[in-house]
Amino acid sequence: MSSSIPPDGEAISHFVSQTPFDPQGVEKLSPEQEKVYFASQLKLMWWKFRKHRAAVWSGIFLLLIYLSILISEFLAPYSLERRDVRAIYMPPQGIHLFHEGSFVGPFVYGYDFKLNMQTLKREYVPNTNDVQPLRFFCRGDSYRFWGMVESDLHLVCPAEDGYFYLLGTDRLGRDVLSRIIYGTRISLTIGLIGITVSFLLGISIGGMAGYYGGWIDHVVQRIIEVLQSLPSIPLWLALAAIMPVTWSPIVVYFGITIILGLIDWTGLARAVRSKLLSLREEEYVVAAELMGASPPRVIFRHLIPGFMSHLIASATITIPTMILGETALSFLGLGLRPPVTSWGVLLNEAQNINVVALYPWLILPVVPVILVILAFNFLGDGLRDAADPYHSA
Repeated sequence: MSSSIPPDGEAISHFVSQTPFDPQGVEKLSPEQEKVYFASQLKLMWWKFRKHRAAVWSGIFLLLIYLSILISEFLAPYSLERRDVRAIYMPPQGIHLFHEGSFVGPFVYGYDFKLNMQTLKREYVPNTNDVQPLRFFCRGDSYRFWGMVESDLHLVCPAEDGYFYLLGTDRLGRDVLSRIIYGTRISLTIGLIGITVSFLLGISIGGMAGYYGGWIDHVVQRIIEVLQSLPSIPLWLALAAIMPVTWSPIVVYFGITIILGLIDWTGLARAVRSKLLSLREEEYVVAAELMGASPPRVIFRHLIPGFMSHLIASATITIPTMILGETALSFLGLGLRPPVTSWGVLLNEAQNINVVALYPWLILPVVPVILVILAFNFLGDGLRDAADPYHSA
């Protein structure tokens, strides 16, 4: 005999009146309910993700900045090798539209230069009589697009015999803005290549530990604990310092990415291992094993897709770590080296506090680092909430 209290007649009548039935007595779904009930998991994640405004705008920002690395040569006003001896440590120039009340269009004022003989500091004073209109989709410094196609087309160029240094210049007269744009390609691709190495190791090693268990799981867990107990920055420094100085910049670039990937796989491996431990006893896994599926096929075709959303969210959180790792190593002089240009290499020139005090625009490369890291964190929060089935929309 059931101990539950049956609903009264009024409650039943209210439920029946509110729930539509067809003539056969089957409950009908409203169009809105059908849209939700029959939507795929990916579509449900997208609906939840769209409500996270910060994550959406962060995703758009990251998409644009990653697309920009495809055309860095076109976006940069100057080539990477360009040096202007007339503009050593020139401060940033402001863009103006009106000159003496008249609309001129985008232009910059030229600078008058003099050397302060007491402080030996270069002093630049804007010359409001020297109007230098900017040119767009123009011919400027020649470059090899992705090292293959010769071209000289730029998005923006200075006036003839003029100059345009929106973020100033460095000690060699090189445009800081152009170098930041070129450095974006290196810094962001290091994150992508590093996360690829990290994911391959984390999914493979963590997958074996979670699927097989036993002594394999114990060995992997002890290795992970040892690696996670080591301080990250000293370990980076030690591994980066063993790279021979005779290596070419491109070899050093790949060496740094592999080092970052080899260090950062432990957290992902532990997450994959815990997920597989809970999923390997599911019925569909047992069915795949009974049908003769090999362990790698079970792991990569049946288990890993079950929490792919979690892996995507983990990637958006791990990539900033890779970028910060490269920036830290290059800033300390143990990472990438010139002529390779990255955000860390650019910040290496701002180590001297006297230089920063006199020429503060040299620390501007830290701005894209901060923006990208924040964008990845917001995007990771949005993806994690969207992928979490227990998180309310």
